[in-house]
Amino acid sequence: MKPMYSLLVASILSASSAHAAFTLDSRYVDKDNDLIADVPTDKSKLLDPSTLIFAYTPVEDPAVYAGVWSDFLAHMEKVTGKKVKFFPVQSNAAQIEAMRAGRLHIAGFNTGSNPLAVACAGYRPFTMMAAKDGSYGYEMEIITYPGSGINTPEDIKGKKLAFTSQTSNSGFKAPSAILKADFDLIPDRDFEPMFSGKHDNSILGVANKDYPAAAVANSVLHRMEERGVVKADQIKSIYKSQTFPTTSYGVAYNLTPELQAKIKEAFFTYKWEGSPLKKEFAKEDKFVPITFKKEWSVIRKIDEANGVSYSCR
Repeated sequence: MKPMYSLLVASILSASSAHAAFTLDSRYVDKDNDLIADVPTDKSKLLDPSTLIFAYTPVEDPAVYAGVWSDFLAHMEKVTGKKVKFFPVQSNAAQIEAMRAGRLHIAGFNTGSNPLAVACAGYRPFTMMAAKDGSYGYEMEIITYPGSGINTPEDIKGKKLAFTSQTSNSGFKAPSAILKADFDLIPDRDFEPMFSGKHDNSILGVANKDYPAAAVANSVLHRMEERGVVKADQIKSIYKSQTFPTTSYGVAYNLTPELQAKIKEAFFTYKWEGSPLKKEFAKEDKFVPITFKKEWSVIRKIDEANGVSYSCR
């Protein structure tokens, strides 16, 4: 078995001169070259809604997270002076479309969907969760169940592998690139790809032996194990990637600058200790500033390696 590290990603990271072919939709402007949509200078194009809509990335059942985010959203209401409602989305595509259409103002987009949300929905990410020492991120793992007969990625050949959705970094983009570059395994040619829709579906599918193997974000796996949704002895990991940036949080580009500043203030002044967020995201302790240009560079390069298009429908 090859080392638990992607040769593809290693080469991507070392190729400092490489740049992903990333462009914004024509409806957005990026004069400062930070790769995200500029805030409109025409005041008539700015939004200042009385009720703000927030959505968390649909990595698991949205109902699980309505309560998890309730205390944070109450804090945001105090800081912004606005009502804030939790909007449960069922897919990455629905989340992106909601922001593009102006129905979603604040969101947490998963790692893989960030580039498409930025390009097509005017999403402006500015923060992510981190530990006290500032460390953040998760790894992609390929998992199976004990007794499946799958002990290495090479053993997937001729079998089925569950992905989550095509917009997911850990659920599709990274494992596709890694399996091709490191193990010469290509979907449809060497194994049958399946799409579960969400990480929890893939994890439960493996635990219940519905899928022989799946590619998932281990951050979701760890939370499900901590909640007792699955047991550690139901899962066996056969591959672990390098660390990737985790879910980012940001706003729609056309909110007023004053409102965007208040929303950022709400994230950076939230008290984690004893909160529902801390209980759910046990390894995290704060929100830290990030930029799409820097922290998502490796993700854009993985997209480029996979031939991903950012065209907006």
